[in-house]
Amino acid sequence: MTLAKDYNSVMGRSNDIMKKALGLDYKDFESGSIAFDYETLMKSTGYTLDEVTRIQSRTGVGNTPLLELKNLSALSRKYAKPGYGARIFAKDEASNPSGSFKARRAACAVAHAKKLGYKGVIAATSGNYGSAVASQAAMQGLECIIVQECYDSKGVGQPEIVEKARKCEAFGAEVVQLTVGPELFYSFLSILEDTGYFNASLYSPFGIAGVETLGYEIAMQCRELYGKDPDMVVCTNAGGGMVTGTARGLMKAGAKETKIVAASIDLTGLHMASDKQFNLKSCTTGHTGFGVPYATDPDHSDVPRSAARPLRYMDRYVTVTQGEVMYMTEALANLEGVERGPAGNTALAAAFSLAQELPEDAILVISETEYTGAGKHVQPQLSFARDNGIDIRFGDPAEDKPGVNIILPKDPSFIKCKEADIDRFRASLIKKACKAHNVEEPTEADLEFLAVETKSSVEFVKNVIANL
Repeated sequence: MTLAKDYNSVMGRSNDIMKKALGLDYKDFESGSIAFDYETLMKSTGYTLDEVTRIQSRTGVGNTPLLELKNLSALSRKYAKPGYGARIFAKDEASNPSGSFKARRAACAVAHAKKLGYKGVIAATSGNYGSAVASQAAMQGLECIIVQECYDSKGVGQPEIVEKARKCEAFGAEVVQLTVGPELFYSFLSILEDTGYFNASLYSPFGIAGVETLGYEIAMQCRELYGKDPDMVVCTNAGGGMVTGTARGLMKAGAKETKIVAASIDLTGLHMASDKQFNLKSCTTGHTGFGVPYATDPDHSDVPRSAARPLRYMDRYVTVTQGEVMYMTEALANLEGVERGPAGNTALAAAFSLAQELPEDAILVISETEYTGAGKHVQPQLSFARDNGIDIRFGDPAEDKPGVNIILPKDPSFIKCKEADIDRFRASLIKKACKAHNVEEPTEADLEFLAVETKSSVEFVKNVIANL
């Protein structure tokens, strides 16, 4: 029987499509209410940390260097009070085959797809994950399709996204490019159903298990080289996988005192699904347009229950501006001789400011760098911004207005990350969870789950619910 392929019909079959495309039945982890068994979901991969490490090493993924950014550390100290200004390190994930930490997620997911006998893999992503999946599929002998939200309704593509499409195609993947809007998930599901390929989702437990090796390596390298755990690890935050996996890896290494800070570019006011506003952003990942909704509602992803749950792990959430990230991208190249793309430099811009809060002997690690390329460089992004009517000037980034201007700091003292209200995000998650599951009186298990989910307490959860 031929299945109906209209939007409503395909979306109505989403759970069945996902089950077939992942080899996981998410009903096995459900309680029938808000709570679900997250740790059992993570164990469902069947792989230990050592096994994931071995899988990654077969394709040259992982074991990346930890670079001390001595010149940027020294510059940061100039703006700190005496005795302050932590040593800043970068985990150089650009050393991975596809040029980003996403290779860790992809290696695990693609290997599992091959183990289960799938002929190909599919991922819905406009970011570095696409090239990571394409690279791993090429290495492991599977077909690959990347579904990418790339253009506005006029057919104009954001330079950074177009660059990533070129990289995917270089690895032999088929790239399906779509305009911004609700058709992304529909098209993704429809292609999964038609091909029978594996869903190499960013948000599956296989992907997050792959990131755990990153956190583990950071802890072990800091101990081996400097005799201590990192005091703080700053993670660029979009969908939440970096924060989740890195924190879990640090915990598995026993680095339980390390503070986890999430950092996103503040794009408040720009709607990510808006055709008109799609090309008004000049950084396409690591921003609040993804970071906030995925933190407060992690399950609105391409799997029934996301394994990326960042509010479980972050101690702080800070924001920076597009101009600050572009400035730090140039500073990294000019002062350290390290040219890297914008995603990791979101964490670096935050780290430059955060380092000034810590003593000189403290170790602050940014958890990633990423490759750079034609569409990722600062100048193409700024040229594209000018073409879209964005005002670009040097000044105080505090005057930044997303979609209106890009303010490059007039000197490094103006690089100051802003503290986001993490308790507000926690309350938002609790409210959304109650609404999504139509729960007015949560069970004790629900309350305990939400407390863990928000890294808070049962009392905090109860207070939020009482004020609904």
